Amino acid sequence: MNASGLLTVSGLDVRAVHVPMRIPLQTSSGTIHIAPLALIDLHTQQGVTGHTYLFCYTPLVLRPVCDMLNNLEPVLEGMAVAPLEIHRSLHARFRLLGTKGIVGMALAGIDMAAWDALARAEGQPLARALGADLLEIPAYNSCGLGLIGVDQAPAEAVSLVAAGFAAIKVRLGYADLRTDIQVVRAVKAATGDGVQLMSDYNQALSVPEAERRVRVLADEGLYWIEEPCAAHDYPGYARVREASTSPVQMGENWWGPDEMAMCLRFGASDLGMPDAMKIGGVTGWLQAAALAEAAGLPISTHLFPEVGAHLMAASPTRHWLEFVDWASPILAEPLQIRNGKARLSDAPGTGIEWDETAVRRYLVH
Repeated sequence: MNASGLLTVSGLDVRAVHVPMRIPLQTSSGTIHIAPLALIDLHTQQGVTGHTYLFCYTPLVLRPVCDMLNNLEPVLEGMAVAPLEIHRSLHARFRLLGTKGIVGMALAGIDMAAWDALARAEGQPLARALGADLLEIPAYNSCGLGLIGVDQAPAEAVSLVAAGFAAIKVRLGYADLRTDIQVVRAVKAATGDGVQLMSDYNQALSVPEAERRVRVLADEGLYWIEEPCAAHDYPGYARVREASTSPVQMGENWWGPDEMAMCLRFGASDLGMPDAMKIGGVTGWLQAAALAEAAGLPISTHLFPEVGAHLMAASPTRHWLEFVDWASPILAEPLQIRNGKARLSDAPGTGIEWDETAVRRYLVH
């Protein structure tokens, strides 16, 4: 231990993997066939190691993110594993450059790994280390239902529900509104009235087109309509929200709590969905959760369900956990979902442990 009685960082191991996705995801931005993940192991002089991963969206970014993390290793060595202080120190170091994009991803990964190490040293699950209890968190299945058309979507929706979920998400943003409506109706008919259906446009529409489509979709029973237009057009979202009788969801592209606060000032969304990587790791999430509580804003997670389940337990306005299985093939113990809820175990930290055989199989050299 160092003088403060905390763990001390001794090093950082970073590995790049390409994990095949069980169900490729086709969105308005393209089709994702593999999950490019940066695996992070934060080692300490006391023998405790914190684990986490980053989802890099495209293989083009995976190596630069890993390089950024490796460049930060000498900065971290010898630092106390005090995540709030690490967060402050690293963000101050990049004040002139800014902490979005690759830099922000790397800093969030370090933050999540540091919190994991701290909780492991305490012998507690992350949720308990954050002062929360081990709760069951309602989850929806987001593994698929991309832009695959009205002929394929119903069967895929049924398979997602069959995995034990009572809520799923469909991607919209077809070339015409008529197809959006046909897909929504076909999925709802196939899954039945007991299944909640979220929708996600992945920023596919202009503001006027979004206003038009949300009005027409008003009677289709969608649980929410997510990111219909460009993520940072908060005045545009305020217009769309006014036109919509369905709740408008956004937040996965908030780079830090400051952007979330700006969104709230514009009244741009009914619901929030911070992304653990973009919001600033566990530390950034806690700041976002405080903003959400003050605003009475229900918040859900975006990706990273293994960490997100613990974050949701510590969030006063917790809503839904987005479940994706993209990291499951390289995890020794994937997150368990039973009866549509994520069950937090009493394993220390986030519970993330690597399946080293699988990691070696998917390693990018």
